[in-house]
Amino acid sequence: MVTKNLTLSLVKKFISPRKASSRKGDNGVVLVVGGSYIYHGAPILSSIAALRCGTDLVYTCVPKINVSSTRSVSPNLIVIPLVDQKLTRGAVNKLIGALPRNLDSATIGMGLAIQEKNSLLLLVESLLNRDVRLSLDASALVPEVLPLLKNKNVVVTPHAGEFKRLFGISPPNTKKERIKLVEKNAKDYGITVLLKGATDIISDGKTTYLNEKKTPAMTVGGTGDVLSGLVAGMLSKSRNPLESAAIATFINGLAGKATQKKLGLHMTSMDLLDELPYVMKPFDKIV
Repeated sequence: MVTKNLTLSLVKKFISPRKASSRKGDNGVVLVVGGSYIYHGAPILSSIAALRCGTDLVYTCVPKINVSSTRSVSPNLIVIPLVDQKLTRGAVNKLIGALPRNLDSATIGMGLAIQEKNSLLLLVESLLNRDVRLSLDASALVPEVLPLLKNKNVVVTPHAGEFKRLFGISPPNTKKERIKLVEKNAKDYGITVLLKGATDIISDGKTTYLNEKKTPAMTVGGTGDVLSGLVAGMLSKSRNPLESAAIATFINGLAGKATQKKLGLHMTSMDLLDELPYVMKPFDKIV
């Protein structure tokens, strides 16, 4: 097993240059599925993060009760209403029919109210059958989904509590043991696991990357939603889920450090979004 700390020079190698002749859609088309009556902001944060990392088009699918508030936040969001207030089989079937054919990646789960687990499984399986790369977070992290994911282009992004719900075991407190547990589950289930924490651990069961952040201001709600959007954005440009997750967590951490330096312990996740273009500029390459 190879374990490395993420560095600027290493992450730069993971990012492909953008063609000067590229057209709209060539640099990623992303779907974000999330939100509920209470958590209306989560999919907005993910969607804007995906746009901020250089994705061309982001489709934001939220329950119909959230559509107006979501559209009012930014004219950059293409909003697709879920026909029900929660994720149902009927809502998933209508969503699948409404999606663009050139979808590259999707992130599912942030703030999402799920009425029946089968509706989530239907959505995941339908997207994977269309060769869409996936990032799963929050309410999408349930053990029933694991059999669908093996050896597909999938990243799961749990914090410690979600990790226990997904895999049935709590991450230990020691870093060494946490790493071993992440590596084992990534290998066993054929996925890339990104365990969020003071040190993010990213592994596909063969290679493991560590990202130590030292940014306690990032405990504010929504930073994980930003990360999910970044993972999906990177997946839309790459078929390598491990590298996509590594880029996303490194960029998220850089933005967190820069924001904490400016605002101390008083940042919000919207502040994090504003910082993304500045920390990503050194990674820009055009050919």
